[in-house]
Amino acid sequence: MHKLMLIDDDKEVLLLNQKYFEKEGYEISIFENAVDAITAIPKKKPDCILLDVMMPGMDGMSALPEIRKITDCPVIFLTGKDSEEDRVNGLLSGADDYIIKPYSLKELSARIQVQLRRKTPQPDSNLRSFPPLTINLMQRKVYYNETEEINLSNREYELLLLLTKTPNTVVTFEAIGNAIWNVYQDSDRRSIMVMMSRLRKKLELYQGLEDCIETAYGKGYTFNI
Repeated sequence: MHKLMLIDDDKEVLLLNQKYFEKEGYEISIFENAVDAITAIPKKKPDCILLDVMMPGMDGMSALPEIRKITDCPVIFLTGKDSEEDRVNGLLSGADDYIIKPYSLKELSARIQVQLRRKTPQPDSNLRSFPPLTINLMQRKVYYNETEEINLSNREYELLLLLTKTPNTVVTFEAIGNAIWNVYQDSDRRSIMVMMSRLRKKLELYQGLEDCIETAYGKGYTFNI
């Protein structure tokens, strides 16, 4: 659940926005002044902040630099100032977006979603990650805690890659043989068991990987982590 922090001296606007975004599935915290909101940021850990520009005491423009000292989460200015100069100044001050009052809550929701997507780390298609194990598909290397390389032979790497393709699912001896040698015979089972034993011994040297490969007796193996 994403967390929104709403900062506005207009309590009616706060409650209206709170009701709407709670229905949208957000966890909401509301503040009627910037000073209290800034103090609460380390505890609330918002994913996005809606910040009114025109407030008594510390206004939005003054609050933003203080907010940036604590968090880099998206900040969207809400303001009645609609001149081009005001919008440009708002964005240049470090705000991620700027929306003019009165605004559509549906549009505001869409703008929040855009900012959250931008801040959400995108998975690297070249990495297969099962912390503390990471497989770099481009490099054909395996790492412990992302930095320490686990030295595997080509066959061991291919075997681990196959098992991690469908975690928590039994990979049969036949599937392993076909993937590694493009053919499987019953006599290959012994060779697969020997390769698996070598792979396990290498992984068992690392905390958290001791039991990541489980034997499905008579069938094959499962990667569990």
